[in-house]
Amino acid sequence: MPQIKKLLIANRGEIALRIHRACHEMGIQTVAVHSTADADAMHVRLADQAVCIGPPAAADSYLNIPNIISAAEISGADAIHPGYGFLSENAKFAEIVELHNLIFVGPKAEHIRIMGDKVEAKRTAGALGLPLVPGSDGAISDVTEAKKLAAEIGYPVIIKAASGGGGRGMKVCNDPDQFETLMQQAGSEAKAAFGDATVYLEKYLGNPRHIEIQVFGDGNGNAIHLGERDCSLQRRHQKVLEEAPSPVLSTEERNRIGDICAKAMADMGYRGAGTIEFLWENGEFYFIEMNTRLQVEHPVTEAITGLDLVREQIRVAEGHGLTLRQEDVQFRGHAIECRINAEDPRTFAPSPGRVTTYHAPGGMNVRVDSGLYSGYKVPPYYDSMIAKLIVFGQTREGALRRLRRALEEFVIAGDGMKTTIPLHQALLDVPAFQQGDYTIKWLEDWLASQDEAA
Repeated sequence: MPQIKKLLIANRGEIALRIHRACHEMGIQTVAVHSTADADAMHVRLADQAVCIGPPAAADSYLNIPNIISAAEISGADAIHPGYGFLSENAKFAEIVELHNLIFVGPKAEHIRIMGDKVEAKRTAGALGLPLVPGSDGAISDVTEAKKLAAEIGYPVIIKAASGGGGRGMKVCNDPDQFETLMQQAGSEAKAAFGDATVYLEKYLGNPRHIEIQVFGDGNGNAIHLGERDCSLQRRHQKVLEEAPSPVLSTEERNRIGDICAKAMADMGYRGAGTIEFLWENGEFYFIEMNTRLQVEHPVTEAITGLDLVREQIRVAEGHGLTLRQEDVQFRGHAIECRINAEDPRTFAPSPGRVTTYHAPGGMNVRVDSGLYSGYKVPPYYDSMIAKLIVFGQTREGALRRLRRALEEFVIAGDGMKTTIPLHQALLDVPAFQQGDYTIKWLEDWLASQDEAA
């Protein structure tokens, strides 16, 4: 059974630092790769070795597979962890890593490939017994047949790109007369954004919640679930705040959908961490996609289960079995994560710059995942998330009180820099959020109401 001695972190920012910390606690040396823009990043400073892999543009650095493999060979790394984003769900990268006799800390390439194609993912999910949104069995290309299917499903329907995400290549159709035009627009957007014009059709759910199940497999037919996360607070299909457990699920619902997901992963022979995402409406779950990687919001699951997911990823990659059996998983308390972005809290315009003052909140059950420090310059080339604030309480009400206190303590100031900390503080004063009464549309509607009132 191979043992990882030196691991290359093929990522940046807070997740790179998170992986570094887990490795050092396990006695594993780390190699940080970085662009020229990230030479002063915290994970680069702390890693045992650092290798520059290119200029600021991600295509020339963090997405440059030959440079990353070369860095692994030069540094003597025996494993690569892709984090999330960048190459984390690139099946070709996973294959190349293993072809170079390196351990890929992630799922098998075949599973990344299957779940990366939304049409194939839906077909596979259905075969594995996961509940699906009513829709086409696969890609649709004939407009007449597609309109006939839309009528059978019932309007409104949504036309979706088979590749990619982030809301691009998605069109909601309420009227049969608009269908052909919207189908063409969705295909054109998908082609421009992802190089693939393939689209498929689904029933459009009016006002659901976004609930995801954390799963873990050992690659040998054993798998568990670690409960759910509610990720319904979104803006433009991007998550803003997540919590675990969901305020709306019962223990029975959690166990039912969790067991279905764990069985599916066991039958699939899935290896490592994964997240199965659902829309939930009127007590029913509908599969939308699977992310074959660690999630940004994994800390809330760690808080309520006590399990270190990165450590578990590394152990499974080494060939060990899972640390826990399903009956050993215990859920306790409530956790909330706020994504702190370098953005204007009202307009959401990016706001990078040099951090002049940085003070992270502390105290019992408060966690901050961030690579920031005073003097650090937030680069303008990458995702705007600069920190994650995670709080834990014995109850949701206790977690909300702790979150309010932690946000009051959190200071990120810089030359012209703005952050979304004020947005999260404002949300804490809204009764609907306090009561957990929100859906995937709620935040955008609330933001629009604030703009109108201003």
